Amino acid sequence: MALKPRPGPGRFAPAKRSLGQNFLIDANIARKIVDALAIQPGDPVLEIGPGRGALTRHILERSPGRLMVLEKDDQLAATLIAAQPSIELVAGDALKFPWPELTAEAGWKIVGNLPYNIASPLIWDLVSQARFASAVFMVQLEVGQRLRAASGGKEYGALSVWVQSFAAVELLFKVPPQVFSPQPKVTSAVMRFILHPAPPEPDNAKALAQTLKMCFQQRRKQLSTILKSKSIVGGEGILEGLGIHPSQRPETLEPERFQALANRLQKHFGS
Repeated sequence: MALKPRPGPGRFAPAKRSLGQNFLIDANIARKIVDALAIQPGDPVLEIGPGRGALTRHILERSPGRLMVLEKDDQLAATLIAAQPSIELVAGDALKFPWPELTAEAGWKIVGNLPYNIASPLIWDLVSQARFASAVFMVQLEVGQRLRAASGGKEYGALSVWVQSFAAVELLFKVPPQVFSPQPKVTSAVMRFILHPAPPEPDNAKALAQTLKMCFQQRRKQLSTILKSKSIVGGEGILEGLGIHPSQRPETLEPERFQALANRLQKHFGS
């Protein structure tokens, strides 16, 4: 696929703070991000928030079968499509994209430098609703550490359990603020996600989300106390039956234990 001339910086609108725009300007890091996606000729690729095309041109160099981009900024989208008309543009908010339409059979590979303000809810939805071959995202380092956090630490929370219930998460490398324009005040991290072959079923996933909300809203309390506060009859027996001590706190439970607990609690949530 032949590349068209890259539009000069002067043709782009200024970054919009309201959209959390910090544009990557380092070509080597852009190449490393795309390399991590391991695109093969003919692969379908979806890029979230292409912005000024820092990743886009490296994706096109790998001859994808399709390149779909999700861009909320109309001005950026128009400039990008004018330079690369072969791209399939979906204008609008990535948080409203119909992720269940991405099926495993299609083999989508997803990539994006995600705005910090939507990274957590977007990844929450994407790993649980879409079926993709792999995904590589740049996020705020603090979010990346939460995404891959192990049980027992202060970074471990509902986001950690949820995402790890659906995907293996890997922190590939860190990215300093100096390679962006405008520069953010935080360090970023590039994360890779590979979906588990057997994710939670929809009803179990719904119960898992409810369980996580219930537990991590009271993360300093013992699990038996949390269940009692929600009028769950026989809470201690449920915990002990799963090999969970009633005095344990939410951050001590591994994702697998949370999934097992959620499955037992489905009837209490009316699922």
